[in-house]
Amino acid sequence: MVKHIVLWKLKEQAHGKSKKENAETIKSMLENLNGKIPGMISIEVGFDFSCSDGSADIVLYSEFEDRKALEGYQSHPLHEEVKPYVLEARSERRVVDYEL
Repeated sequence: MVKHIVLWKLKEQAHGKSKKENAETIKSMLENLNGKIPGMISIEVGFDFSCSDGSADIVLYSEFEDRKALEGYQSHPLHEEVKPYVLEARSERRVVDYEL
């Protein structure tokens, strides 16, 4: 099993929306991928409540059957549709992929 974790800091404004509105949109877009990507076991999106200087605003936690499934997700057309929105809304991104 592979775990894919991504953390984003969001811009205060993007797409004509506030950070909070963009976080909600990103959550909805990503969670909509559930059950539509081969090899994806689970996906969840959460918002930070600590609001500290070192925290991210939004996190994606997802599990995949194996590395091949994660690679397939990265280039899947449905995931490709989400990327431009996130790229415009984010100011920073961190990712960790690891295998169990």
